[in-house]
Amino acid sequence: MTPDAYTYLTISITSDERPRVNVGFYTPGLRADVRKLESGRPYLVLESDEAYVSISTTGAGPATANDVETARRVFDAAARYLADCERMHANQSADSDQLALPVVGETAA
Repeated sequence: MTPDAYTYLTISITSDERPRVNVGFYTPGLRADVRKLESGRPYLVLESDEAYVSISTTGAGPATANDVETARRVFDAAARYLADCERMHANQSADSDQLALPVVGETAA
């Protein structure tokens, strides 16, 4: 059984630290896209019906070497996430096939 889907947002603010915003997407309704402004500046979007997160270049300006490195880390992390999800899905499919035992007294169709 799959738990209910959800998106959450938390904001932590303490007197001696900068505010910290956390967004968690746990929904099949998550959308990922790359969009561009008229200037050509790209930005990565992750959104659900409840939340919208965008990532773009430093200070919304021209791409720096650090921006390129950040984009590479996002790409690498997304590739690892994809591989883990594919492996998990394949294992779950194999497990569900093994669990589907015929009922005693019934013949397979």
